[in-house]
Amino acid sequence: EGVSSRVDSYSMRQPLGVVAGITPFNFPAMVPMWMFPVAIACGNAFVLKPSERDPSASLLMARLWQEAGLPDGVFSVVQGDKAAVDRLLEHPDVAAVSFVGSTPIARYVYESGAAHGKRVQALGGAKNHMLVLPDADLDLVADAAVSAGFGSAGERCMAISVVLAVDPVGDELVRKIVERVERLVVGPGDDPRSEMGPLVTRAHRDKVASYLDLGVEEGAKLVVDGRETAVLGGRGSGFWLGPTVLDHVPVGSRTHTEEIFGPVLSVVRVSSYEEGLRVINEGVYGNGTAIFTNDGGAARRFQHEV
Repeated sequence: EGVSSRVDSYSMRQPLGVVAGITPFNFPAMVPMWMFPVAIACGNAFVLKPSERDPSASLLMARLWQEAGLPDGVFSVVQGDKAAVDRLLEHPDVAAVSFVGSTPIARYVYESGAAHGKRVQALGGAKNHMLVLPDADLDLVADAAVSAGFGSAGERCMAISVVLAVDPVGDELVRKIVERVERLVVGPGDDPRSEMGPLVTRAHRDKVASYLDLGVEEGAKLVVDGRETAVLGGRGSGFWLGPTVLDHVPVGSRTHTEEIFGPVLSVVRVSSYEEGLRVINEGVYGNGTAIFTNDGGAARRFQHEV
């Protein structure tokens, strides 16, 4: 409406043209669907470059678009690795790029895309903390920690990877977490009994597993070793690493601060709410956090201070 007498202000929203999405392996349908419905609804053509580790979901979505009557060329799929990414970032016809993945690659996509004059949104890594106060229901906390820590084998950006246990509940909480972890069934996705599957590649499994020895070297206690977890049907040649729990993880250690992106739950002991809050706020990663307490005032305070 009018800004002042005889002065109007209005916005014109126009499509950019061709836009691209570069998406990760862990949610090969959901993450692209964050991007292309909005892009296409706004009048853009969309080019999807999915992870080379699981390309088939992108082809299924393209076929569904085609069956729905979308004109050819409005939704396209480009398979490939870094070479395909670089071509999209450099191509003069691509006006904007969305990316979800690790922080180093997000930084590369952002810098390269911006250098070529593109609009870029790049979503990187995470290190999500759960703060547990002494008055919390520890059975509820343990259930949540196991579900949030080991769902999708920990290969998701919203996984809870650090539990901050405020004294004196740490020992009891770890005991309850271990009880639940030992009941988890690890196996292939086509077995309905399986509650957690393998990791995406051998190289990634080995990288995640390396944090178990690193954690011990840094002073943590390896309470549950996922390398020893039984697997339905046997390990065979699968990329298996069972749910792992590290206790007494030192604040600031690599195990605490780096995004592991696997089924490794780190328990950090803190003396107070204030110390736990400081640990969360000093982290270099964001994304998500949670507090478990029966104190509504503490929960509201956390909401504003974190």
